[in-house]
Amino acid sequence: MSVNSSAGSGVTSNASGVILASRILLSILFILAGYAKLTDLAGTAGFFGSLGLPVPSVTAVVVGLVELIGGLAVLVGFKTRIAAIILAVFVLGATAAAHLDFSQPLNPLMLQKNLAITGGFLLLALIGAGAYSIDGRRG
Repeated sequence: MSVNSSAGSGVTSNASGVILASRILLSILFILAGYAKLTDLAGTAGFFGSLGLPVPSVTAVVVGLVELIGGLAVLVGFKTRIAAIILAVFVLGATAAAHLDFSQPLNPLMLQKNLAITGGFLLLALIGAGAYSIDGRRG
C-alpha cells in the first residue's frame, strides 16, 4: 500500500510531511543511544553484565549497531519497513531485559515509553516511509 495512493485508508499524499516528522522523532532516540553505547563500550558492557546479559562486550557492540544503523535507516527512510520491524522487536526485547523490574522507580515509565515507541515503529512498518525518503524516491 502506497501512502500516495491509499485513498480509502485515510492516509493522504500530504501525510508524507507528518511521516517524515515521525521518522525524525523516532530515530533521534536510537541514533543518540547507539552512538553513546558505541563510544562507551566498557560502560555499556558493564551495565549489560549487571543485567546478566550474555557476552556483555559483544552484546554492547551489537546493540549499539542495531540502534545506530536502525535509527539512521529510519531517519533517511531506507528499507524503512524492515528497519521499523527490527527496531520494534528490539525495543520489546530491551524492555524485557531491562525494564520489567518494577522495584526500580523509573521502570514503569520506561515500559510505557517503550510500548509507545513500539507502536510508532509498527505503524511506520505498516504505512512505509512516505514520499520524503529514499524508499519514496526508489518507488
